[in-house]
Amino acid sequence: DVVCLQEVPVWALPRIDDWSGMRRFDAVTRPPLWPGPVSRWVTRAHQGFFRSGLAGQANAILVAPRHAATDLGHERISEHGRERRLVHAVRIAGSSGVTVANLHASNDHANPEVPRGEAMRAAAFAEGVATHGDVIVIAGDFNVLDPALEAYAGTRAGIDQVLVRGARLESVVAWTREQRVQDGVVLSDHPVVEARIETEPS
Repeated sequence: DVVCLQEVPVWALPRIDDWSGMRRFDAVTRPPLWPGPVSRWVTRAHQGFFRSGLAGQANAILVAPRHAATDLGHERISEHGRERRLVHAVRIAGSSGVTVANLHASNDHANPEVPRGEAMRAAAFAEGVATHGDVIVIAGDFNVLDPALEAYAGTRAGIDQVLVRGARLESVVAWTREQRVQDGVVLSDHPVVEARIETEPS
């Protein structure tokens, strides 16, 4: 139904819709330094070294086309002077509305209060743009094991998490490396976290 991505190369954004068959909502966190074809070619020479420095990066929320979805905008959650980190959100309409927020918090393991503060600002943003009564889902790379969002249920097993408020979290599974391989390429350097959420009354 919904996929939340972080660190997407900016050149890839226009292609995600066709690749996934889903509707894309995105927020650019770092503009590309060089044009798409050039940065893509150079970055492919050594993904681990160049990463997003040349190609830029963005976060994206993908929504299955059967769902009516509305872009709720984005907001900076990192403090001034640090690398720009954003949270962005979409609302999925239905008998139970769902607001989904996606974030990639700062990587500051020496000071966990930095990503924890960003997670709290992300939650405040999601709660502020959600419609009253919505289920709220906050997903992404929190870069901290415990984001201290006590009102939310979810996995605390790693830095990549799916947290939920207002609905029952049925299951959370982290994909193995083998599940992330397609045509001999590992599609994500982090385990994909797949959560099943019960939003409709039984």
